[in-house]
Amino acid sequence: MSAEWETSESGPTAADRTVLLIPGGLMAARSYAELMAQPALSAVRLVAVTLPGHAGAPPPADFSIETYARLAAGLAADLGCDAVVGFSTGATVALEMAASGGFRGPVVLLGISLSPADEPAFLRALNWLTVVLGSLPWAVMLKLMGPLTKQARVSANRRAELLADFRRNDPRLMRQGFREYLGYLGRYDSPAKRLCDAGVPAWVAHADKGDGDLTDEERRTLEACPRTTVVTIPGTSYFIPNEEPERVASLLVEALGHAAEHQNRQSR
Repeated sequence: MSAEWETSESGPTAADRTVLLIPGGLMAARSYAELMAQPALSAVRLVAVTLPGHAGAPPPADFSIETYARLAAGLAADLGCDAVVGFSTGATVALEMAASGGFRGPVVLLGISLSPADEPAFLRALNWLTVVLGSLPWAVMLKLMGPLTKQARVSANRRAELLADFRRNDPRLMRQGFREYLGYLGRYDSPAKRLCDAGVPAWVAHADKGDGDLTDEERRTLEACPRTTVVTIPGTSYFIPNEEPERVASLLVEALGHAAEHQNRQSR
């Protein structure tokens, strides 16, 4: 494979369809356990990864989204992936995979931010504070993950697993990673148009509340794109793959249907 990855897999190794699952920032591959247990995906090979430098995984050479996208695109090619699912930071990586041409299949983007305005103000403030305080704000942030994970609609055991993965993060690496992430969000004038111009089928899903949002302009651009489906999940969700696995599975089944149709057209 193109890089060393910490992975978690489900489904038949020789399945007709393979999907790469990229988790949110600070989260591990096993954060996709609820999605991987969905009956609708039992015949699909699902390969979840931990992003390098997150949840205790060895760090990459650099933390740019472009580097993550290049590494993930190489892994997707090695695995023969038909689709990619990303959550939060993982969705940003999946977007860059598509926009850079590194991956040409369908992408399902959960809770994605397309610009700094989509991110909560307190995270932008944390990034600013690191200029003066170094990695200390992120060390404090790790201590706050306990109350945050209590909002997740999962069992107590799963909540404990998610929290354990969060606390495996190194504040110094968190500082580097989030600085690069915010820099990427401000790099392009219209990331929504860039996603549309990538020419791949894309599903962009957010909850009504909890996981960030799109600006009005971003939403209009995506809704006007013939290849992009914008999905709003009712209610509040901070952890879409964990709290709404059945909805996400249905989006992925739809994405895999598009991939199969495209492959059939090419084979004629």
